Amino acid sequence: MKIVYFIVGVIALAIGAIGAVLPLLPSFPFLLLSAICFAKSSRKMHDWLVETKMYKKVVVPLRDEKKMTLKNKIKIMVLVTALMSIGFVMMDEVLIGQIVLVCVWLFHMYYFIFKIKTKKAENL
Repeated sequence: MKIVYFIVGVIALAIGAIGAVLPLLPSFPFLLLSAICFAKSSRKMHDWLVETKMYKKVVVPLRDEKKMTLKNKIKIMVLVTALMSIGFVMMDEVLIGQIVLVCVWLFHMYYFIFKIKTKKAENL
């Protein structure tokens, strides 16, 4: 099972790294998934990941301060909106599914706008 966690961790890390440079792909959830997977598969990999500049820039502020940069908040909200819009359109004949998606989307927007504080971007 450790090998599966390691492979998922490497894939999540790669996607998170790509998300650090692409404007619409959030890096936070993938780096967090990578940290979880590495913690379960290899202490050495987990220790390495949490010491990287990218992890400290993206994950640590949210974990410690409950803050995200405006850029990261917008990236996550745009991606979630796009993905939920696809699901909404695909459920064109499932009204209850569309209602649930709208409720989840509204909660997501509320949470990111009002519950997660905005942090000024810093150069690390």
